[in-house]
Amino acid sequence: MIWKYERLLSTGTRCFEPQTTNTALSAHYLNQIDYVLGHIATARLLGIERTMSLKRIGTAGWSIPKKYAKEFSAKETHLERYSRILSCAEINSTFYRSHRISTYKKWAESVPESFRFSVKAPKTITHEANLICGPDPLKYFLAEVNKLGTSLGPILFQLPPKAAFNSTVAEAFFNLLREQHSGPAVLEPRHPSWFTSQATHLMKKFYIARVAADPAITPVASAAAGWDQLLYCRLHGSPHMYYSSYPESYLQTLAMTLARQQAKEIWCIFDNTASGAAFGNAQTLAGLANDATNH
Repeated sequence: MIWKYERLLSTGTRCFEPQTTNTALSAHYLNQIDYVLGHIATARLLGIERTMSLKRIGTAGWSIPKKYAKEFSAKETHLERYSRILSCAEINSTFYRSHRISTYKKWAESVPESFRFSVKAPKTITHEANLICGPDPLKYFLAEVNKLGTSLGPILFQLPPKAAFNSTVAEAFFNLLREQHSGPAVLEPRHPSWFTSQATHLMKKFYIARVAADPAITPVASAAAGWDQLLYCRLHGSPHMYYSSYPESYLQTLAMTLARQQAKEIWCIFDNTASGAAFGNAQTLAGLANDATNH
């Protein structure tokens, strides 16, 4: 399949359109794209087109530490409680194992209509195959996560630190991904060779956003790159990864920084879950980001 790339979010036109002799497959993607464009057109006609970025702040998983649990009804599940406070969550368990279709459907049914899940791609694709894989592993994974329906947000591909940038491998995988998935995708590389203009250009070509990470393996890794209409931050905790809580001064600066961003959608995921700090940090940032936007 050959993809024709155009702009979507800034102009309200198709972002990528499959040029294929498979009429059914082509119609499937066009229906998805036209559904989005219909909402954009409706918003413009009503004079309510959003000019500010949509900010989603959440955590890796949806665990609620004991010190916060008393604020919620014991009759609700953890996900139901969590989704009333925060607007998104990153599903990390998919990195290790597959889930039943019924599980994805249950998760989608447990959250508000506006809530979104990002989903981490399996290690069989990113770590074991190092992106050199046939279509089947990606096909099976996407078939599962698509059961989240409209609750599905970006697909996250986190690469191992040893995975150096190889333009041939990367382009082949990005092509494979875009043949099967038209939705948002983000990449978190962790080898210095990925932070080059060549790698950035390739991500832009396939509308893939590069994660802005903390702590960053190299200074440039703290900034987002690639497709500029999606900004995806992953905050792993610093100085002690996965444990350290971020001070309020850091979160205040981050909130002001996010308020200045021009991306259409911003995700900020706290991955410092080992000590239970992520949920509190996310709550604090959500409040600060709201204040920053309104001032």
